[in-house]
Amino acid sequence: MYNSHRGMVAAPNNRLTELLDQIRAEFENQAGRTGEYEHQIANQMNEMDMVRQKVFQLEQAQVVIKQKYDDEITRLHRELEARGGPAQPPHVGGPPHNAGPSQPPPPSIGHGPSNLFGGIMANQGGQGGPGLAPPPPDQQGPPPPHQMPQPPPAVQQQGPPPAQQPTYPGYQGPPAVNGYAAQPPQPTASPGPGKGRPRAPLGPATPQQNQPAPYRDPRASPQIAQPTPPPPQHVVANVGNVLADLDFDRLPAHQKKEGNDWFAVFNPRVQRVLDVDLVHTLQHDSVVCCVRFSHDGKYIATGCNRSAQIFEVSSGKKVTELEDGAVDKDGDLYIRSVCFSPDGRYLATGAEDKLIRVWEIASRTIKRTFGGHEQDIYSLDFARTGRLIASGSGDRTVRLWNIESGQMIMSLSIEDGVTTVAISPDGRYVAAGSLDKSVRVWDTDTGNLVERLEGPEGHKDSVYSVAFAPNGRDLVSGSLDKTIKMWELGRSGSANMPRGGKCIRTFEGHKDFVLSVALTPDGHWVLSGSKDRGVQFWDPRNGTTQLMLQGHKNSGQSSFCCLPSIFQATDNDWRE
Repeated sequence: MYNSHRGMVAAPNNRLTELLDQIRAEFENQAGRTGEYEHQIANQMNEMDMVRQKVFQLEQAQVVIKQKYDDEITRLHRELEARGGPAQPPHVGGPPHNAGPSQPPPPSIGHGPSNLFGGIMANQGGQGGPGLAPPPPDQQGPPPPHQMPQPPPAVQQQGPPPAQQPTYPGYQGPPAVNGYAAQPPQPTASPGPGKGRPRAPLGPATPQQNQPAPYRDPRASPQIAQPTPPPPQHVVANVGNVLADLDFDRLPAHQKKEGNDWFAVFNPRVQRVLDVDLVHTLQHDSVVCCVRFSHDGKYIATGCNRSAQIFEVSSGKKVTELEDGAVDKDGDLYIRSVCFSPDGRYLATGAEDKLIRVWEIASRTIKRTFGGHEQDIYSLDFARTGRLIASGSGDRTVRLWNIESGQMIMSLSIEDGVTTVAISPDGRYVAAGSLDKSVRVWDTDTGNLVERLEGPEGHKDSVYSVAFAPNGRDLVSGSLDKTIKMWELGRSGSANMPRGGKCIRTFEGHKDFVLSVALTPDGHWVLSGSKDRGVQFWDPRNGTTQLMLQGHKNSGQSSFCCLPSIFQATDNDWRE
């Protein structure tokens, strides 16, 4: 009885041990799961930290974009007031009522105020003269979409703006909805020209998790330290080749250069290998319609009202002025094109009276006068032999003239007005750009059309400038479609059929009509002048722009040419 009684008492002890083992196993299982949960929580907090950093970066990018637009609005207001316009546009923030297309159609070619470049530079009829007056304020391009109406002038002229708020002070802010700091009211308009600009804070502070831990258990989840945001850095917007969109004031010193009435900006995406400086400012009594350097780079000729003037490049002094005394003194007679002979002895001029005059520079006398064009002569080019001159006119013809015989040797007709001509370095070809968007190339010996460069890869608007590359196989063209194209001429084809040249590069970056193009004598750089008031230097190997130069107060360069001697002498310093 005793032994059996002891055995009956031992059974509850075994059961208790089993229950304790189950509790211990469950506890260990829960402890393991707790570790997993803590690991998941740590991962989620890391993800939240990454999101927080991303929000901070987006805020910084938004601030840069907003500042760029605000600065552009201020610049446009200053330019508007400098041109004598109203202090604030009457329809800021949208297109004017009853406005037509933002891009005006190509102007008509004709004599007087409706001439080719008059329509381009003035964008309006009845301007008179050469038509190079600044465009009216309402044609400066649409304002940025975020621009709002300005306050009255009295508001703009009040005291200095409030000091700019520090960026992310302590990376904290007063609590608000979702942890973001309360925002001050945003300004609704840019201040007037020359006024200070109130700056809003760079954006709401990113919410922080800096409260003390809710429990002190040693097995508690670890607290992830929150990163301190990086200090504000100088961010240069990526604008591609549109260097006019860069904010000059915010560029670092090595990416810009400035003079009294000019400035240059360098592409931040490419290595800077060129420099630019102003050598001379050549004053004139009338509008300058065209510019051309001599082949040796020692002289520069300009075409003005009734006269052509020649300056010495080294000193900037005017050495001679050529004016036909036999012309009636009444009215205007603008010279639209000038060109030196290769030996520098002669200067050819084309004017509104439809005549080409070939001047002997030393004696200031006219050697030849060529008549035959029925409208203004917009472009001239000498062959390297010095015997031939090519001319292009609004009368839809390209003509070749023999200096020695004084005769026209060829007339090439097309469907629309000719805006520009160029003779190849070997004299075998003459190229012309036209209002019909095409570039044509003829054989100077036979008059056969050997190239017609157009089509899907061609220009979408009128072609205003062409220039041969030094190798004679490539051709550059500039157009009202705001692009420059480099063409490779075909090497085969029948005598009477175009060879099928192709576009090998398109340069995009100008914000308005491209009116002139040129290449450096070594062919290493393409240069373009635009109605956006910028001259850009392009690398023909990859189509990127090296720098943009602005120095003219008018609405663009009506002509542009390259200075061989200075550029060849240093290869990294181009001077105007």
